[in-house]
Amino acid sequence: MGEDAEADAQLLRRYAGGEAAAFERLYQRHERRVWHYLLRNVRNRALAEELLQEVWFAVARAAPQYQPTARFTTWLFTIAHHHLVDALRRERRSVSLETLGMEADGFPGEERAEPFARAAAAEQGGALARALAQLPGEQRDALLLQMEGGLSVEEVAALTGCGFETAKSRLRYARARLRELLSECA
Repeated sequence: MGEDAEADAQLLRRYAGGEAAAFERLYQRHERRVWHYLLRNVRNRALAEELLQEVWFAVARAAPQYQPTARFTTWLFTIAHHHLVDALRRERRSVSLETLGMEADGFPGEERAEPFARAAAAEQGGALARALAQLPGEQRDALLLQMEGGLSVEEVAALTGCGFETAKSRLRYARARLRELLSECA
């Protein structure tokens, strides 16, 4: 377990022991990555915000039982993945890209940049969102777990319930297709 993973596990133990500030540090450290993972999968800002809250409530509830058998981020993204799958099952609907607007990659409460920088970022974020939306769901999920969650191929395979080679193939095909789609936009 790496230094950051150990620090995360220690923070969660301290929170379980009653130190609220430890939870706040964990939240600040990982909120953005979880947010992007959820938003890029559901492509609906309101639903992503709801899921983000559910994930962190689940983390808070599970803190006393947490056993660091894997990296904290693996545990955290497993929770996020389960909430995402449950939400997609509940929703069973497709959200159009138009609902993303220009804030596709915007983070709640994030400061706004200069107009030109904001427009360029929105254009790039929009292109990425459109490209991600065109990936098959299993490939998109595997790629986002690795990109946003920092999970290894082994962790992606375990979390998604597929074999190592399948996860590796999904990631390879997702990256290749994403490069292809993004090069078409350039």
